[in-house]
Amino acid sequence: MKKTILIIITILASSFAIGQEIAGQWNGLLKVPGAELRIVANITKTETGYVSTLDSPDQNAKGIPVATTTFENSILKLEIPVINGSYEGTLNSDNIIVGKLTQNGQSFDVNLSKEIVQKQVFSRPQEPKKPYPYYTEDVKFVNKTANVTLGGTLSLPKKEGNFPVVILITGSGAENRDEEIFGHKPFLILSDYLTKKGIAVLRLDDRGVGESTGNPGTATTMDFATDIQAGVDYLKTRAEINKKKIGLIGHSEGGIIAPMVAGNSKDINFIVLLAGPGLRGDKILLLQNELIKRQSGMPEVEIQKEKAIYKGAYDLIIASSVNDQNLKNNISTYLKTRYNDRSKDENVKLFTTQATGVWMYNFIKLDPVPVLEKVKCPVLALNGSKDLQVPAEVNLEAIKKTLTESGNKKVTTKILPNLNHLFQECQTGLPTEYGTIEQTFSPIALEEISNWLLIQTK
Repeated sequence: MKKTILIIITILASSFAIGQEIAGQWNGLLKVPGAELRIVANITKTETGYVSTLDSPDQNAKGIPVATTTFENSILKLEIPVINGSYEGTLNSDNIIVGKLTQNGQSFDVNLSKEIVQKQVFSRPQEPKKPYPYYTEDVKFVNKTANVTLGGTLSLPKKEGNFPVVILITGSGAENRDEEIFGHKPFLILSDYLTKKGIAVLRLDDRGVGESTGNPGTATTMDFATDIQAGVDYLKTRAEINKKKIGLIGHSEGGIIAPMVAGNSKDINFIVLLAGPGLRGDKILLLQNELIKRQSGMPEVEIQKEKAIYKGAYDLIIASSVNDQNLKNNISTYLKTRYNDRSKDENVKLFTTQATGVWMYNFIKLDPVPVLEKVKCPVLALNGSKDLQVPAEVNLEAIKKTLTESGNKKVTTKILPNLNHLFQECQTGLPTEYGTIEQTFSPIALEEISNWLLIQTK
């Protein structure tokens, strides 16, 4: 009898051991104040053990390197120096890894399973529902300069008529025509609002997104400006468009693309800059990192230490030429020397790769001053007071100074209280809030934009 019991126990133990195969895709949900972020651990078995990477789909981050992956006695351990963190969890009999993600000294409960994780669905009450009380048409046209086909939506107050028009220009990253982010569709809201006010709107999928072709990974901000110019050329072929009242509205990176186009085209009659940069790219990034880390609770000593290290790396980029073959090695050597910590090697590798990528390299060196100096049409520049990505006061001051000193007397700048980078009413301004706020676009901001546009389009 005892022997029978022992055999049964052995069989059960063997069954659980077989069920403990750790290789594969594991899904979890990281809950932090104001946000939920999906996490995917991709674990592969090798001859010598395991290797893995992490994905953060909600941050468009894939292939985050994991330095070491171990799985012993049902315990999974991941060392992730690139985020200054680690994960440790125990695989239980339900095939769930119960564990914690630790980052910068803070720990968060994150359980992983083979099941697809569903995030909490938040209400988006501002999103308009079809049928719309105006005419919309899906359109396509070609940027002949880059041989790229661009797809978008043209909204007209009525199917027939002759209307003023604006083109909406998205921020950085590959985004669709609604500038969709964290479940919000700010450009759909803005387009709906303006079309109802009598202004036609063209909004576009970025290169490589939706109905648009092209490779965004090899494009710079200047390349995206040619896409918008192609949009202007297309609008000029439409009988419904008033050719003397064509404007641009750019958000974030779009806020530097708009003046690029306007400064080189007599077809642009007015532009709106929403959280547009007035400072050079490296200065924007340093400020952004400093403000977000401070608002997130990082000690000031660490903030300033990190800022000094990043500044040195950006200075190397600013001083470099496009054909500098030694730039990657110079940045890597500099960072490793400054950190003097082998555990930071993955951070160094990731930063070096990102900073020397085509888009980021050019953005870091991009100075708005010579771009803005060429703009002679009316300009409205708005920022939210709690914008941590493109800080309001310093950027608006730079935009106004540059434009006015170059002779443009038709400049309006304004800081809107309690709004973040997406022009949502918010508490902290942190990007982690974006997804949990129900509001997509502050009605105050919408009114400021439309009131100014209606004056320009009289």
